[in-house]
Amino acid sequence: MASTTYVQFLKGALLVFFTLILVIAIMGRGFSTSPDQGGTVPYHEFKTIETSSSEESEIILQDGSYEIIEQWTVSQKTGDLVFVKLFNSSTGTESIWKLNAEEGYLEETLTLIQTGEGHTLYNGGAMDEERFYQIGHMSEIDGKTDVETGPVGIFSFFSTIKESTIIRWEKQIIFDGENTINVYYQNPTPGSEVLRPGLVFKVDSDKGATATDKIDFVSLMLALFFGTAALPHILIRYYTVPTPACARKSTIVAIAVIGFFYILTLFIGLGAMTGGVVDIVNNNMSAPLLAKSFGIALFDIISAIAFATVLGTVSGLIVASSGAVAHDLMDKFLKVRMSDRDKVLAGKITAVVVGCIAMVLGIVFKGMNVSYLVGWAFAIAASANLPAILMILFWKRTTAKGIMSSILVGLISSVTLILLSQKTFNEVYHLAHIHAPVQINNPAIISVPLSFLTLIIVSLITRRSETANGETVSSKLKEAEETAD
Repeated sequence: MASTTYVQFLKGALLVFFTLILVIAIMGRGFSTSPDQGGTVPYHEFKTIETSSSEESEIILQDGSYEIIEQWTVSQKTGDLVFVKLFNSSTGTESIWKLNAEEGYLEETLTLIQTGEGHTLYNGGAMDEERFYQIGHMSEIDGKTDVETGPVGIFSFFSTIKESTIIRWEKQIIFDGENTINVYYQNPTPGSEVLRPGLVFKVDSDKGATATDKIDFVSLMLALFFGTAALPHILIRYYTVPTPACARKSTIVAIAVIGFFYILTLFIGLGAMTGGVVDIVNNNMSAPLLAKSFGIALFDIISAIAFATVLGTVSGLIVASSGAVAHDLMDKFLKVRMSDRDKVLAGKITAVVVGCIAMVLGIVFKGMNVSYLVGWAFAIAASANLPAILMILFWKRTTAKGIMSSILVGLISSVTLILLSQKTFNEVYHLAHIHAPVQINNPAIISVPLSFLTLIIVSLITRRSETANGETVSSKLKEAEETAD
């Protein structure tokens, strides 16, 4: 156990140390309206085409080399979006542009097309044709459109962003016959809004946030707060410390280091958003690609540490699963008589099965942003584990059947709500045109109270019978404490 503790400490320390180096490099480079990744990757200037409208509101192009093939109008809460497919006679290529009616021009977009034949086209070509570009930049800094700030400090880092206009990218799905077109278009956003919550998870009614959006945000916050205390691979770390005093010290140190790391990720996220390093179809790679822009050595180190961190998390989850199945489920609950050797074998089999299931789910959910997956994992942990942990500690009437019912209801309800959410329909099932049964994407606001309620009701119903048999959780905990003493 001691060796495990040192390995976890070393891994975490390396992650924080090299993340700090990356943040220092970001501030040393500063900001630019034409980020070229330190001169290693030419910045792509996105084009515009001047337009005018006829009396019939027909779009007329000022550039005669382009011809309009098709036009789509997409209705949204904030207004209609107009996209136009153009044919360039000089290059013989097709592309999709977004109409900016207020300014009177078409804006170049990025497209990922899934054809009916199963092919994937990036801006109308194969991936090796390199028509797709990394994005993320500022269109202006302090009102100027051609600026390079040079090194910035901690406070000037945020003040520069606040006084800038950042080009964010939105996604719109268009169905063109058998083809599914993912159109990524520019959305200029004041830096002051980027530094405030509400861009991804809508919370402001004036900016189109509905009651469902606000509930979804509150649900995510509940999952993140409650789920942290209930993640099995976090709880199992307490087995690696010898005394309660060490456990408390470890917790304080871990919270401080994790908090510091979260502050560093704020700089990394803003640096990637403005540094022209984002791969829009795989934004989970933003941090490694940002490190790569400072040199292949830093990229290699950050990638290796990230890989080690993933392995550490997965190993913790697999160990927790193996112990739960072999010891808690089979031995204690199902009363299966097993020797120590049989328990070890059951744990190994569980590890293989859980690992295979995780790999399958990873493949199925590979296209999703990891932030959503993290939110869902925390929601499941909060729903299945937290009520049992809290009620065992603070409610003497808790019964074993109440705990089991709570875990099952929390697990099943949270997973079901996730599978029926609109985000899953869009990103996993690829059924964006279908209205999902569940419109909130984070289930914690429903599944966590439901799990608590189930535990209370079942415990009250079963308490009398379990008390008569001497099977209450409180009595078992008391016996365990006396045995330990």
